[in-house]
Amino acid sequence: MPKLTDVPKRILIGRALRSDRLGETLLPKRVALPVFASDPLSSVAYAPGEVLLVLSIAGASAYHLSPWIAVAVIVLMFTVVASYRQNVHAYPSGGGDYEVATTNLGRRAGLTVASALLVDYVLTVAVSISSGVENLGSAVPFVVEHKTPAAIAVIVLLTLMNLRGVKESGKLFAIPTYCFVAAVFCLILWGVVRSVALGDHLRAPTADYEIHTEHSGGLAGFALAFLLLRAFSSGCAALTGVEAISNGVPAFRKPKAKNAATTLALMGVIAVTMFCGIIALALETGVKMAEKPASEIMIDGEPAGSDYTQNPVISQVGAAVFGDGSIPFVFLAGATALVLFLAANTAYNGFPLLGSILAQDRYLPRQLHTRGDRLAFSNGIVLLAAAAVILVVIYDADSTRLIQLYIVGVFVSFTLSQIGMVRHWNRELAAPTAPGARTHMLRSRAINAFGAFFTGMVLVVVLVTKFSHGAWVSLVGMALFYALMTSIRRHYDGVAAELAADDPDETVVRPSRVHSLVLVSKIHKPTLRALSYARLMRSDTLEALTISVDPDETADLRRQWDAQGIEVPLKILESPYREVTRPVIEYVKRLRKEHPRDLVSVYIPEYVVGHWYEQLLHNQSALRLKGRLLFTPGVMVTSVPWQLESSEIARRRARKRAEWNAPGAVRRGPGPGAVPGARGRDEHRQ
Repeated sequence: MPKLTDVPKRILIGRALRSDRLGETLLPKRVALPVFASDPLSSVAYAPGEVLLVLSIAGASAYHLSPWIAVAVIVLMFTVVASYRQNVHAYPSGGGDYEVATTNLGRRAGLTVASALLVDYVLTVAVSISSGVENLGSAVPFVVEHKTPAAIAVIVLLTLMNLRGVKESGKLFAIPTYCFVAAVFCLILWGVVRSVALGDHLRAPTADYEIHTEHSGGLAGFALAFLLLRAFSSGCAALTGVEAISNGVPAFRKPKAKNAATTLALMGVIAVTMFCGIIALALETGVKMAEKPASEIMIDGEPAGSDYTQNPVISQVGAAVFGDGSIPFVFLAGATALVLFLAANTAYNGFPLLGSILAQDRYLPRQLHTRGDRLAFSNGIVLLAAAAVILVVIYDADSTRLIQLYIVGVFVSFTLSQIGMVRHWNRELAAPTAPGARTHMLRSRAINAFGAFFTGMVLVVVLVTKFSHGAWVSLVGMALFYALMTSIRRHYDGVAAELAADDPDETVVRPSRVHSLVLVSKIHKPTLRALSYARLMRSDTLEALTISVDPDETADLRRQWDAQGIEVPLKILESPYREVTRPVIEYVKRLRKEHPRDLVSVYIPEYVVGHWYEQLLHNQSALRLKGRLLFTPGVMVTSVPWQLESSEIARRRARKRAEWNAPGAVRRGPGPGAVPGARGRDEHRQ
């Protein structure tokens, strides 16, 4: 029977796809790049600004240190990319950091990585959307004036797009991502041409402003070193999302691992080039940024005031190079806002896939392992969106506040994953190998060892410099996810142990007798069918049971019962308080108490209706009764359906539809080529 929500659902997310069409949703490299790498590519819209914001604490004179920070970020980016290329080839099943850590370091390390990634994916959506709203606000002030509602609206739109499926959403996201990359490269090239070849003196809108802080005179010693480390940790936002490709290997076309590794390398080169170009142009054009612009930005010697809106670095550089309000500037602003919105798609692909693997391993509810109508993990997508909306509301869509929570989770997963890869190569090298393969393994181990060392140092820096600024919130979120997943696994293990057929004889013990009860409200077709069905079961005793709420109606029922000569005895239970459920439950419990080894079978006649609003008018007492009886030991509950005319009309209407998929027809994931081998890894997780 089609639901009331079927029509709007099909309009929003399209027709359901059969499971055997899963292979058609696999991605070529040109589509996989914007799908999985939009987060690190788009980070150039805010990562350079975060570096300058932190350095501004020591005054604008500290900006000359930003190139050294950029160099450190570049080295880290290429280290992480090279390390993850080893991950992709060694573990192409899609488990990513979670699989690497669980297999090589144990269950606790795997859950720590999973907790960190889940938190980071939620933050990716919140930060990217909030930053996109702020960038769009540089061209459309109305948007930035209503940041929170605008951010929520974008999250809802992205959720609907992802519910349509990975491949379809990937095609939608490819054009804006490539437009953004093209716009930034044009910005860098034209900026270099104007500054070097043409000799133009490029000036950002804030070039003539001054920065006044309590440390404007500069910092020295430990304070300066701490400031540089904090600026570096903020610049590391450029690395978020790098791990998504290793998690999404099953979504690539064959050869999966090779295509994923190529996409990873391409992403690293593009991201680093854009990051360096924006930093260089920001210094060339005299961009000024401050953590508290209202009081620390000085315009003609006076504080900017609360009405001042601090535009992102990329917008200011665009205004200097292209001209404020020009067509290229508007195109850059629009492309930047779009790609930041779509950068959240990295999380929309990573979170549901990781959630599916965790659900398969019984650490999250099994519903997250279920594919939706469009072969996407719909439940995970909706859960991610809900968590991101909560963060956006709490932090008022302020990317500067949200980004302080960022980075911690991703570097926890980076570090543990690389340590796990070192142990993986140690185990592989301990086995007999060919000389050529051994050389490759040694090189891979060296890359992963350097990656583990470097990312471990960055993790310490991030924790020290960002803890009091909000990183503690991420740690609390990771702890909550860890506790939740261990509790869910404990529950599933407990249920499995309780249901296990350890003693076959115990499961086949027959009750001494079976007492059957047919619930009766009046004599009509559903009641007569239930009585006929109960008779066929040949129980030891059979009686009809009715609750006397109205004496006149009960007397009338008794007269009809006797007049029709129904051979089943009618038991009438008095209910002075006009309750229906309680007397039935008490009667059943009394039977069980009197005959503990006997079984009570209760038959409940029910109407089958064709419209949702009819369900509100029928079966309410039956639903309450079933809910209570299910918790009563030694009781079996049987629904005896009677199809009303409206249900037949709905059934015929469903048959006439060109393609109608029964509920549950396309459900169990991840399917061929998606996330294989998760069960085979259980031996490492016990």
